[in-house]
Parts: sequence; C-alpha cells; structure tokens
Amino acid sequence: MEGDIGEQFRYQFDIPHKSPVQPIKLDGNSKIQFNCHTNVSCFNECCKQADLTLTPYDILKLKDHLGMTSAEFLKKHTVPFQIDGQGLPGVKMRTTNDEPVCLLMDPEKGCTVYESRPSACRYYPVGLMSMKAFKANSPEQHYFIVKEDHCQGHCEDNYLTVDEYREQQGVAEYDEFNWPWYQLVLKKKSTGPTIGNPSEMSLDFFFMCSYDVDRLRKFITSPNFRTVYDLEDDFYNTLVEDDYELVKFGFRLCAQVLFGDKTIPLVNDAYEKRYEERKEIIDAKFKLAEELAKQHDPNAKFIDE
Repeated sequence: MEGDIGEQFRYQFDIPHKSPVQPIKLDGNSKIQFNCHTNVSCFNECCKQADLTLTPYDILKLKDHLGMTSAEFLKKHTVPFQIDGQGLPGVKMRTTNDEPVCLLMDPEKGCTVYESRPSACRYYPVGLMSMKAFKANSPEQHYFIVKEDHCQGHCEDNYLTVDEYREQQGVAEYDEFNWPWYQLVLKKKSTGPTIGNPSEMSLDFFFMCSYDVDRLRKFITSPNFRTVYDLEDDFYNTLVEDDYELVKFGFRLCAQVLFGDKTIPLVNDAYEKRYEERKEIIDAKFKLAEELAKQHDPNAKFIDE
C-alpha cells in the first residue's frame, strides 16, 4: 500500500512522475470522492500490496490487541528500515515472503485487527504530510490523495471533506498521540547531514523510546534513572504502570537527550556526579574512538595527539 504515514515527510514536489501520489496539497476542508466497503470490487487488494510504516501508537494498539509484549510484536510482525539516510530506525509491517500481503489480513473476512488497524490503513487513500517552512516556528499539517490503479473506492458516489473522512476513520487520536514523534523525525531530517554518522547508542535510544515500551520501562526503572531525572512520585508511578503515558514521556526524553529540548527536570548536579562516577570509562571510550578514527580516516595525520 502506498501513501502510508511515512509519506508525511515527503515534500509536495518531491514526487516521482509516475507516482500515484497526486501533487496537490489538501487541507481539512478539501473535498474528496471515496468509499471503501466489503462489496467494492477491489476489497482487500490494498492489503495484498502492503508497505506500511508503523508509528509508536500503531505498535501500542496492535500489541495490546494481539496480547503481546512490544518485543514479541516487533519480532513477529515488523521489519526494520531506515527513515533517513543516516540510519534513523523505523519499522514496517511484516508481510508474506512471496508477495507483500499483510499477515493480519484474512482472505474472506478482511482485516483481523480492524478495530486497532494502523493509522496508515485508516488514512488510505489520504496521506498525512508535515512540512516546516523556512524560518517558521512550527510545522504545518497538510494532506494529499493517493490514486492507485487497483483502487475502485475513488469511483464510489460518496463525497466528503478530509476532516469528515478523518473523523469517520478515527485517526484523530492517532495523530494527537504521534504528533510529538513526527516532530522528532522532522527535526532530525531538517537538520540535514551531520559530521559523521549518529552513534549506534543514539539510534538505539530512539528505537527504544519510539517502539519498544517494555525495554523503555526497564530503562526508567533502572537504579540510576531517578538519580538523574527529578520526577514526582505520582508521575513516575504512572509511567511505570501505563504504556501509553510512558511512550509519550519517551518522546520528551528522546527530544531532551538527542536534541537538548529541556522539558524534564534534572536532579541538581546530576550530570556532573554521573560523569565523575564514570569518568574513567568515558575517557577510555573517547580515546578508543580517537584511535579508530586515526586507523580509518585518510586525514589521520591531522588528528592531534
């Protein structure tokens, strides 16, 4: 399926000539012609051409629907991919090996997780696009239409606005939850190439905060976490008990650790104390990184001793 939530990061005119994406920017009041139902001739065809990028909220809803841990769901139902050219990790829905058929689709009944279906499925054939204009303080949210040859829903005698379609499909709660995460990805993409690649540790941290809530819970319940972050007991207990609140906190944590957005209070002198405790290990890592750089960098002679 084209037009998944991953398309949000594509600019309006960065579209291949033969793409099914229509190069027209829509807003909530724009009218569309579309209807999907069990009697339409192409029913389930989009599920047989599935290329679905999953959002954090998708994963929470699907793992709960299937009664799985986040690790179990990620292992059984997803495959990794890179959101950008510097390795920012994303996950797509796993499909059958021979053809891109969704594993959660029943040939007769259709989607077996319909109540918890991903936001990309809910939006289709509408795509969500987040764009930040040059020097703008915040990004804008727009939409576009995807018209694929197999889809007969565009021929149905049903006209409605994008906002009406979004309400019909129940995407508002998905967008509201995922919005801070979209901004993280957009911020990462808008910074452009950096000197060197992001560290594996930072990429793994982004993955944990975005997709693996069980591992994130282990992280925040580790002995050292509250020696660094100054959280009220009631709020901390909510994070320990509530997957959804924990992942929303994970977005803030990721923004603070990776981009310096300071929204989570720190314990006084926490970083300084932590550094002193781990000074020898940190210094050793920097020295090792310097030695490896000299071995692989053709300009190693310019690296100071």
